[in-house]
Amino acid sequence: MTSDARPGQRTLRRAWGLTRSLAIYHGQPHKHRRALELYREFLKPGDVGFDIGAHVGGRVRTWRRLGARVVAVEPQPDCLRALRLFFGRDPNVTIVPEAVGADAGRARLALSTATPTVSTMSTEWIESVTADSSFSGVRWDRSVEVDVVTLDDLVAAHGVPAFCKIDVEGFEVDVLSGLSRPLPALSFEYLPPAHDAALAALDIVDRLGGPAGGYRYNYSPVETMRYAADEWLDAAGLVRLLERFRPAGRSGDVYARLRGA
Repeated sequence: MTSDARPGQRTLRRAWGLTRSLAIYHGQPHKHRRALELYREFLKPGDVGFDIGAHVGGRVRTWRRLGARVVAVEPQPDCLRALRLFFGRDPNVTIVPEAVGADAGRARLALSTATPTVSTMSTEWIESVTADSSFSGVRWDRSVEVDVVTLDDLVAAHGVPAFCKIDVEGFEVDVLSGLSRPLPALSFEYLPPAHDAALAALDIVDRLGGPAGGYRYNYSPVETMRYAADEWLDAAGLVRLLERFRPAGRSGDVYARLRGA
């Protein structure tokens, strides 16, 4: 992927994109208060949390306030600079400058300079979402090659996380395919234009949880940090819930926790 922008224009776009992300993920105190309440269900002091797709560290900040130890996984160079600036001296934050996938190795990451939140390693996801009007202004204008590890690798290195957030813009199935055991709780992104990919991710999670008694699910729309359902649901109930949000194009996060966890 290439860009016809001049070097100075690219620099301005990168600065704008990073500034926008910092404002969204660090500049909204009300959202952080709600996030503390939500994640307190999953993380207590001393627990390990995996932030897969840590971006500029919005979740890292929240989880550290809860006393959790955080493994922040992020391959984007500009986002890594922000993570190192904010958390590089925190002994309870481990910054992993890699992507996560089904197999360890190397892969190409498509970057969106102006909107780094949608950088992705999934060309299929790009094709799916570009047909949606909400993505009409998004451009993936450059790419970098990154190292890839698996969730199993991360578990071996850092222990089983009490909670794992997966936000990798359509690469969730690949990330989950590198996991061979159920985790106590996790979340993954849901985007209506990529509905089928989310259902494939749900299928993997549900199969992983089977031997451990199964998962229950809920959904939080568009960074609200609030659940859409009053009660936790089985997989079929979650699918029905997502179908209600799908026509409105409202993205969000699916939460899963093992029964009894």
